[in-house]
Amino acid sequence: MAQLLRVQNFSVSSEGIGAGEDQTLERPFGHVEPERLFAWAGATASWPHRTDPGGSRGLDDYFTRDFSRNIGAEIMGRNKFGPQRGPWHDHEWQGWWGDEPPFHTPVFVLTHHKRPSFTLSDTTFHFVGGEPAAVLEQAREAAQGKDVRLGGGVTTVRRFLDADLVDTLHVAVSPVKLGSGVRLWESPDELLDRFHLEVVPSPSGVTHHLFWRK
Repeated sequence: MAQLLRVQNFSVSSEGIGAGEDQTLERPFGHVEPERLFAWAGATASWPHRTDPGGSRGLDDYFTRDFSRNIGAEIMGRNKFGPQRGPWHDHEWQGWWGDEPPFHTPVFVLTHHKRPSFTLSDTTFHFVGGEPAAVLEQAREAAQGKDVRLGGGVTTVRRFLDADLVDTLHVAVSPVKLGSGVRLWESPDELLDRFHLEVVPSPSGVTHHLFWRK
């Protein structure tokens, strides 16, 4: 079977905003409080950062639990990795995830500036440039037959969508308004020329949008 490029559990507001502005070290999502977008996932029993027992089961938990299934590599934009811009002056900065990143696969970070690869636990970060198709080819080789996850942020997802490389897309639309920020879309209908769409409401209030290539 072909290796898929999958976007999973990508959360946006009701206006399609997936990140805020003015990102800093202390605020990875800029002015947006990430809890407003990710509350649906954080409430599930399978949320990987859960420190207390319990959590919901059902539809939301299924998507949270499915996050790593058959994933062999991830692609992310530089802004998801960290807040630095331009040349890498601080190689001590190794991302927001501590010594145990949640990816457990090779991760390809898109950047115009070279930086040596490094490994934390079972995750190796590679810093790569080039067009989306070339980066995807590297990720597919590293994934060793498994699928590749396109992790974000918004600009990176749009870039790969515009290059017509995304095979499946799961977007969780939270019932919140953020007013301003980086938009994934004005309307999900923008993708219907290339994708089938099924919309599934959840009891949590979030609405899951499931796209797959026509």
